Amino acid sequence: MHTSLATRRWLRPNLLLLLFGFFAVNTLTADIAFAQEDAATEEIAEAVDSSESTAEIISTDAQGVETQLDLYKADNDYTINTLIMFLCAVLVIFMQAGFAMLEVGLNASKNTINILFKNVMDLSVGVLLFWLVGYALMYPGGDYEGKWFGHSGAAGVAAGDAGGWDNYADFVFQVAFAATAATIVSGAVAGRMKFGAYLIYSAILTGLIYPISGFWKWGGGALAADGFQDFAGSIVVHAVGGFAGLAGAIVLGPRIGRFSEDGKSNPIPGHNITLAALGVLILWVGWYGFNPGSQLTYSGSANATATAFIALTTTLAAAAGAVGAMLLGWFLFKKPDVTMALNGALAGLVGITANCDRVTQEEAIVIGLVAGFLVVAGIIMLEKAKIDDPVGAWPVHGLCGVWGGIATGIFGDLPDGIETTGAFIAVQIKATVIICAWAFVTMFALFSALKAAGILRVSAEEEQMGLDLSEHGMRAYGDS
Repeated sequence: MHTSLATRRWLRPNLLLLLFGFFAVNTLTADIAFAQEDAATEEIAEAVDSSESTAEIISTDAQGVETQLDLYKADNDYTINTLIMFLCAVLVIFMQAGFAMLEVGLNASKNTINILFKNVMDLSVGVLLFWLVGYALMYPGGDYEGKWFGHSGAAGVAAGDAGGWDNYADFVFQVAFAATAATIVSGAVAGRMKFGAYLIYSAILTGLIYPISGFWKWGGGALAADGFQDFAGSIVVHAVGGFAGLAGAIVLGPRIGRFSEDGKSNPIPGHNITLAALGVLILWVGWYGFNPGSQLTYSGSANATATAFIALTTTLAAAAGAVGAMLLGWFLFKKPDVTMALNGALAGLVGITANCDRVTQEEAIVIGLVAGFLVVAGIIMLEKAKIDDPVGAWPVHGLCGVWGGIATGIFGDLPDGIETTGAFIAVQIKATVIICAWAFVTMFALFSALKAAGILRVSAEEEQMGLDLSEHGMRAYGDS
């Protein structure tokens, strides 16, 4: 079929227009496609940027959560350490009741009020003097590290962190130890010392003597710098009290009738062994504040395990001490003596106090057993020397405190900076001699000065009457 002339005439002028229109449409379509592709690319880029920002936000949030968890853990640890330390301080303060019951039970009934009064005042005077002077002497700060004397320059207790626990709880815990050192002496001088003289002694020991020697070890002083180890105070607390008591017993002299003119021993039985046994059991319970409490930090599995292990070694040593003293006393005196077993339990507790954190379970039993033997031997030694110690304060706290210090060197893990057991034992002996000599010499001088002033010992008439009436004008047991 042929195209008409009219059609041909129309196509000729419009062909270029049609071709131009075709290409224009194709170009527009391509531009739209390219534009859509660019938009898609931009959306993808924005999505990538958005995901990167989200990751940064998530990372930042994770860091914030981790920081919050760290803060929470630190706060939780601080709370646990502070509260458990406070509870341990209460247990140590409760030991005052144990000392009072033991001393009352092993002495004559006519001196009961005097003994109870002394134990109350040990704590009361001790708290005030330790707050005023002693705490600053014992913990003077890092400027006095490795020295023999220091003072922080302030009285009282400042608010703040004592190293992972609160300063207020730390003071209550430490003052309980100071009162313990002071009250040990009460039993050694029972039945013949004036109440006023005892108050003077108690103030000086808790305000000056104990804090200074305590600084040598626990405040970062000279003996700590040598590597001396005394975890909870076999030497720093118990030997100080024991040797101070020995000084008092020597200067005072024995009770009337305790030794005959020809030197024969005449034991004066305690009036209530029930109270004495109750006192020892209270002391045993209180020791779980004394030794495990000295871990100081309890939060976390490692600290919890260490605290429980210290309680275990403490228990084993106490039991071994009671058994050892019973057996040796039974062998020597042909009858089992409950007072020997009671003092043996305390001896084991004193002996393990320095090393409860660094000996094995078997070694704890050996330490307690030896302490039980030593306390019996110490009581016999005092008898032979004509030294009157009504409750065995020096054999229990002095002699067994020394044993605890030396046993730490024999059995304990070596501390940093000491390479041989021999060197460790030498360090322990040196520090033990220094602290014991400090307590004995200073207290001997004090008691001698009080004696020279005529205010140390009651008269013979007052002693025979009993200190309850002569010193306090009261009876402990009604009309007895």
